[in-house]
Amino acid sequence: MPIILLRIEGAALLAAAIVAYAMSGQSWLLFAALVLVPDISMLGYLAGPRIGAHCYNAAHITVWPLAIVVAGYFSAAPTLIGIGLIWLAHIGIDRAMGYGLKHLSDFRDTHLGRIGRG
Repeated sequence: MPIILLRIEGAALLAAAIVAYAMSGQSWLLFAALVLVPDISMLGYLAGPRIGAHCYNAAHITVWPLAIVVAGYFSAAPTLIGIGLIWLAHIGIDRAMGYGLKHLSDFRDTHLGRIGRG
């Protein structure tokens, strides 16, 4: 049951980020261009599961995009706000689909359970 709640929470994060992005008046082309950028962090897995998990998790925790949104707000930089919201939307998509933060053992081992079959 907690995993279902965490996935619902991810969907809520996605919805909130999309609504805030729409209200920000930012370009949807920018959204489409950047929404998958955090997944570049998976390249860390080329160095092994331990480094890969650290890279992936660093790019998939909400603290960094929230910091960017706050920095954008206080510096009156709407593009920064937009980038932070896109990043939050990406994290929301991942969580809603069951892709959680990675354990050091294997890419498929996440805080939301094991990904895939087997």
